[in-house]
Amino acid sequence: MSWEVSPGVGYAALAAVTAATLLIGAYGLRISRTTGDFYVASRTVKPWWNASAIGGEYLSAASFLGVAGLVLVSGADALWFPIGYTAGYLMLLLFVAAPLRRSGAYTVPDFARARLDSVAVRRVTSLLVVAVGWLYIVPQLHGAALTVGLTTGLPGWAGSVAVVVIVCLSVLSGGMRSITFVQAFQYWLKLVALAVPVLFILFRLGADGVSWTGDGAAFDAGAVTATEMADSVYRNISLSIALLCGTLGLPHVLVRFYTNPDGVSARRTTLIVLGLLSVFYLFPTLYGVLGRIYLPELASEGSADATVLLLPARIFDGALGDLLAAFVTAGAFAAFLSTSSGLIVSLAGVISQEFFRGSISGFRTATLMAAAVPLGIALLTNTQALAGSVGMVFAFTASTLCPLLLLGIWWRRLTAPGAVAGMLTGALLCGGAIIAGGLFSVSGTAVPVWLEQPAAWTVPAAFAVMVGVSVRTAGAVPGGTSRFLARIHTPERIFRS
Repeated sequence: MSWEVSPGVGYAALAAVTAATLLIGAYGLRISRTTGDFYVASRTVKPWWNASAIGGEYLSAASFLGVAGLVLVSGADALWFPIGYTAGYLMLLLFVAAPLRRSGAYTVPDFARARLDSVAVRRVTSLLVVAVGWLYIVPQLHGAALTVGLTTGLPGWAGSVAVVVIVCLSVLSGGMRSITFVQAFQYWLKLVALAVPVLFILFRLGADGVSWTGDGAAFDAGAVTATEMADSVYRNISLSIALLCGTLGLPHVLVRFYTNPDGVSARRTTLIVLGLLSVFYLFPTLYGVLGRIYLPELASEGSADATVLLLPARIFDGALGDLLAAFVTAGAFAAFLSTSSGLIVSLAGVISQEFFRGSISGFRTATLMAAAVPLGIALLTNTQALAGSVGMVFAFTASTLCPLLLLGIWWRRLTAPGAVAGMLTGALLCGGAIIAGGLFSVSGTAVPVWLEQPAAWTVPAAFAVMVGVSVRTAGAVPGGTSRFLARIHTPERIFRS
């Protein structure tokens, strides 16, 4: 049975998603006029709409393609990824969403400056936000290269360039207001693009009976030693810490809570997001399970991330297979566009605030700067382990921005020297682990598990240094700390009454 994706299918799917994205972005341009529209959509986005937009930007290449690939390769161990990606929003709901919205800030660096009254903290936070954003954009561009190359036959760089061009046009046209409409549409497109083909596949298999067509390689785990078991336990614990805490510091997610009208709406938005993500992650998991049966050869070929793209054509011949392949191709491209647009709009906000005084023209210049660097990195590098690479970004964020937010919101004794020391400690330790792990991989040597998943030790170290230095510099607690904390923890209904 032929299971290659027809180039015509790829071109049609990509053209349709591009046209829809630009048209919806143009609609956003019609109602984006003020600075508030560009940065936070004038703080008027309703919970259901905002939750859909968050789902659109959060469900990235790692979610759409990478989770299925990990399930194909690793089986049940890979389920920690969708569980962690979703559970991170429970942490947001409990600890961050409403207080962050009540802070009145435009960006995470704005929050840091308001909380600690320190230009140094703001600048360090800005650098880390930009670094996190760039690191997160690169896997999206790698995913676009994989998808475009596989479905159209074009060189991979064309996919990366296309995503950057389309995203920049959308962001430049209307900022946050425009991107909100685009991302909400793209969440539902991604959900339908995954759900419809896999439901057709399940109905087909139910009618015909499931048959084994693979060689079983993906299932052959062999004997597990005590060391391997210990490594597996450590890896899962460390990954859970990275995903749970890393979600709290993702700049493109946090900026969404500034667009809610108030703290109550921010909490309601987060609750809806939990539901939307829970539904979505059912489908990549199903693709991974079916891929272990019908496409096990992808694991040995190092092409597991292509499972979602190739499975419909493997099961169905002819026009139906092409149509279902078009669905998943469109959804995959929407995933790259929506996550990249959310990251670029959040980075543009930070860069504009820092270097261009927050003007609309500065926002547009910052948009081009935010897109150019990750595009250059993506064109010079290559990876197919999408979920794994995004997981390292979560570990970095958990080690840097997460301690600042949690302690800044919930601990009055946090000081500017403590915040800077903690963030730099987390950045150096986690960044060093990422670089060292990359060197091991390049040399062909197995990466030690503590470098492969560093969050279990880098996150506690960052918290410990931040707390320790703050205690040693107790006299540096800003004078307005009590007033600031009272404001972010006081429900809006008390002010209204």
